[in-house]
Amino acid sequence: MINKPFIIAAIAAMAVLSPANCPAAQPAAKGGLSPELLEQLRANYTPSAPEKALRNALAANPIDALAGNADALSRPVDYKHFTHRVPSKGITNQRSSGRCWLFTGLNVLRSQMMNKHNLPMLELSQNYNFFYDQLEKANLFLQSVAETAADPMDSRRVEWLFKNPLSDGGQFTGLSDNIMKYGVVPAEAMPETASSNATSGLNRALSTLLRRDGLTLRQMKAKGATDAQMQTEINRMLGDVYHVLAQTLGQPPVEFTWTRRTAAGTEVDTRTYTPQEFYREYAGNNLKDNYVMLMNDPSRPYWKLYEIDLDRHTFDGKNWTYVNLPVDEIKKMAIASLADSTAMYFSCDVGKDFNRKRGLLDPDNYDYGSLLGVDMKMDKADRIRSFASASSHAMTLVAVNLDKNGKPDRWMVENSWGPGVNDGHLVMTDPWFDEYMFRLVVDRKYVPAKVLKVLEQQPTVLPAWDPMFAPEN
Repeated sequence: MINKPFIIAAIAAMAVLSPANCPAAQPAAKGGLSPELLEQLRANYTPSAPEKALRNALAANPIDALAGNADALSRPVDYKHFTHRVPSKGITNQRSSGRCWLFTGLNVLRSQMMNKHNLPMLELSQNYNFFYDQLEKANLFLQSVAETAADPMDSRRVEWLFKNPLSDGGQFTGLSDNIMKYGVVPAEAMPETASSNATSGLNRALSTLLRRDGLTLRQMKAKGATDAQMQTEINRMLGDVYHVLAQTLGQPPVEFTWTRRTAAGTEVDTRTYTPQEFYREYAGNNLKDNYVMLMNDPSRPYWKLYEIDLDRHTFDGKNWTYVNLPVDEIKKMAIASLADSTAMYFSCDVGKDFNRKRGLLDPDNYDYGSLLGVDMKMDKADRIRSFASASSHAMTLVAVNLDKNGKPDRWMVENSWGPGVNDGHLVMTDPWFDEYMFRLVVDRKYVPAKVLKVLEQQPTVLPAWDPMFAPEN
């Protein structure tokens, strides 16, 4: 006798496995990939003999290895001689961290300090300023969460805060607020640690801690906590953050003893400084008021002032505010600064068209379209609008070469990836500068009156999730 439940189960199984119930047999929803379209795509793919050869090559090699433009690779580039070059000594190394903005800013300062005071190679402690950067960012997050504690959790601003509690990336205003408050110290006064050289683990730990604390603050607000009670709790939370930072990065010095020497190595004196005293004596720049931040963003109107909400490192600091200008106007100021032996904070989309073996940034380096047989070209404005390109890395602009007509044909930056090709420097062609340069910070004395006039405008405020909010790493 046949078991009735077995028959029912068999029929059900056959129904499931029947062609009518197979996914491939189902009609595609509107806009979905239908069997008909897939068949058409297959039929249209009829590679020629050269395309088959390319397919074989692509199966065995990375795309970048085959997309190299032979015409560009054979073009000679002078890596040594520049019309204007700022004297510099030594190359720093950010290692496995996103602190390029900090290294760049300190590299600009140390160049000025060495040249002004005839010092030997000097490196400033990135770890010292990074400690306070992380503490300030933690406070910025907690204070911002407290301010928005009554808003829904799924509001755009609250959501953005919890997605971005802190990071090791940043930009110039974070640097200026930090240094003007905390000063600087020589590298030997607070050396790097494993956690400063490789920041991902510390970032994960702090982000988890802050997200938990942020939820606690929202719960307190929901239960009717006063502002004073909220601040007391924030202060306690910052104690935890400080503890984590001190354990992983070390405790920042309140004062230190340093021996000054000439470039030739002759001892001048030995003194004890606070970090603020050291900065005032050897640098002294008013980073908040004496510098102008410039942007080339062709997706928005030029000659306008913009501000990015929450694009700062400290709660009581200043959001990043910049003048959007045509690239040729920015070049004029860059050349004036370099001609006066003054390096600049420079940021760009360094990963685009970058030949690492040559240390060369050139839009002609690679030809992906010819290799893959498709048109991939976009202009700079469209790349920004579509999130295909943004500022990703900060470096120190130290040189430019002018042709016989006084026009720039190549530029050079001091990088923070340690010594290597071109002694740790990258060279960019002028067309690459046009396409992938985004931010430049220039001393006011090199900025013409018509640009300074833009600073008097009421800035257009952009949200934190705008494409321009792109911390350099």
